[in-house]
Amino acid sequence: MSDEEVKPGEPPRRAIKSFVTRAGRMGTGQIKALAELGPQFVLPYRPERIDPAQVFGRQAALVLEIGFGMGGATAEIAATLPDHDFIGCEVHEPGVGALLKLIGERGLTNIRIVQHDAVEVLRDMLGEGALAGVHIFFPDPWHKKRHNKRRLIQPDFVAQLAKHLAPGGYLHCATDWQPYAEQMLEVLSAEPALANTAEGYADKPAYRPLTKFENRGLKLGHGVWDLVFRKRT
Repeated sequence: MSDEEVKPGEPPRRAIKSFVTRAGRMGTGQIKALAELGPQFVLPYRPERIDPAQVFGRQAALVLEIGFGMGGATAEIAATLPDHDFIGCEVHEPGVGALLKLIGERGLTNIRIVQHDAVEVLRDMLGEGALAGVHIFFPDPWHKKRHNKRRLIQPDFVAQLAKHLAPGGYLHCATDWQPYAEQMLEVLSAEPALANTAEGYADKPAYRPLTKFENRGLKLGHGVWDLVFRKRT
C-alpha cells in the first residue's frame, strides 16, 4: 500500500503537515534549558486563540516562524528586531531545547515557542490578520517527485497564511533547492491576496542571517533563493 492509500474505515489523512518526524538526541544544556526556561517560554498547544499582548506583556508586531530547526537564525533575528515578537513552531525537542538555551544565553524576551504542528497552531491559536510576518526558512524540499505533494508551500496553506497576515504583512520563504524555489514562486504568485516585493526572487533581507550550512553551500557555488511577498492592502 502506498503512503497515499487509506484502508476502508480509516479516517483520511490530513493533506498538509509542517514537519516530518525525526529522532534526535538532547544535550545536557538543552535538557537544562527545557527544564528551567520551558515553563516561561514554551506555550502549550491548545485549540483556542491566544492574546499576543497578554503572552508577551506588550503590543508589538507579531511574526510566526515555521520550523526553526536548532533556533540559531530565530535567536539572531529576535535580537536584531527587538521591537517585534516571535512565535516559533518546531516539533523536534532538541531544537526546542537549543533555542531555549540561546534565549537564556542572550537574554531574549521576545520569543515564545509552540512545540506542535504549525498548521494546527495557525488554525487554532492565531486569529486572522494577527501576523505582521511569517518566516519559513529551508523547509523540507521533499526531493523525490512523487513526494512533492508533501511540500509545505501549497496553494491551500498559502491561502491560510494570507488570511492570518495583517494588511501589508509579509511572507518570507527561503530554500536552497531550486525546484522548490520555482514551485514556491509559482504558488505564491498565484495567491491573489499576496503581491511579490521583487521581480521574481528577492535579495536576502538584512535581518535573515546566513547559517553555517548556507555559508558552506554558497562557497561551493550552491544557490539560495529568498521570496518575500506582502499581503495586499
